[in-house]
Amino acid sequence: MTEETNNKQDGNEAQTPPKRRAWGRIAKPVLGGAVLLVVILWSVGVFRTRIPGGRLEYQGGLAVPPGARLFTIKPELIAARVDVVGTVASDVKVNLSARIPASVKEVFVSAGSPVKKGQELVTLDDREIKEQVAAAEAQFKQAETELNRARRLFDSQATTEQALTAAQSMFATARAQWDRSKVMLTYTRIVSPMDGIVTDRRIEPGDLANPGQVLLTIYDPANMQIEVPVPVRLLAKLPVGQSVEVTLDRPATNFQGRVRQIVSEIDPLSRTQLVKVRIEGASADLMPGTFGRLWVADDAHTAFVVPATAVYTVGQIELLQVVKDGRAVRRAVRTGQMHGANVEVLSGLDAGEVVLVNPLQEN
Repeated sequence: MTEETNNKQDGNEAQTPPKRRAWGRIAKPVLGGAVLLVVILWSVGVFRTRIPGGRLEYQGGLAVPPGARLFTIKPELIAARVDVVGTVASDVKVNLSARIPASVKEVFVSAGSPVKKGQELVTLDDREIKEQVAAAEAQFKQAETELNRARRLFDSQATTEQALTAAQSMFATARAQWDRSKVMLTYTRIVSPMDGIVTDRRIEPGDLANPGQVLLTIYDPANMQIEVPVPVRLLAKLPVGQSVEVTLDRPATNFQGRVRQIVSEIDPLSRTQLVKVRIEGASADLMPGTFGRLWVADDAHTAFVVPATAVYTVGQIELLQVVKDGRAVRRAVRTGQMHGANVEVLSGLDAGEVVLVNPLQEN
């Protein structure tokens, strides 16, 4: 069967004309090359409409969605407030010191302890002074006996007036010495002169207390004030008795204050005067040294304000989004004081510009 089939095919080929066989050999490569050429031309875009060469304009920012809240910048006349920083202190502050040199025996309070008037705070070693009191008492009693004897003798005209005078002088001296020693004994007990809170403890049992050395410091929490160095140009707006607003960091709240004193001395370096403002209604946890601000009304001025929600921060940079041609582009600004729900913009904006009240979230 195989030989017959091969012979039959050979016979067919033999019957095919030579030209036709040659064309068949050429047609297949030509057709394949044409198809390949069409594919290449199609891939390079020969059969597609070509966009003219040029430069596309870049559109920055984010597309503003429909219904977004916008705010147009325009100058407004606002009543300015200037904040001046200061420190809270107590109007009544007492440093308790030792009056005699003696070792500290006991300390009954620590920093932050509340105390009452007359409460014993520190005791000093009183053994030596008690001995002095006992000796002074003995001398006093002896002088008293001598004085009584001299009086009896003088009454019986057995002694002179000069002897009586000397006995009276010795008696007075002994009594003064005894009284002095008893007063010295009271110096070994240091008591609180008022109701208050201990703010500083600088002594421990066993330490040597010297005269004039501060052992404890007490302040009255019911008489707190903020001491503020105010620029001279603002002093006319803070007369004594003026009610002002005070903002404190701890507790973080606002208080009403009243100007109670202006120190009559100008600092030549900062050109300021110290103003003391009594804080009204301060809580008991208000501590000396707390940072605070005193708000002073200044002259009205023209400025740009935007809703506070329009400003956001990236790191320490303040930003808002300016709308232009339907796109929101962020811009760095510098803000100032708050005015209700708005904030003053010191730089970065021009009149007529439009900003987003609620900035879009950037990816």
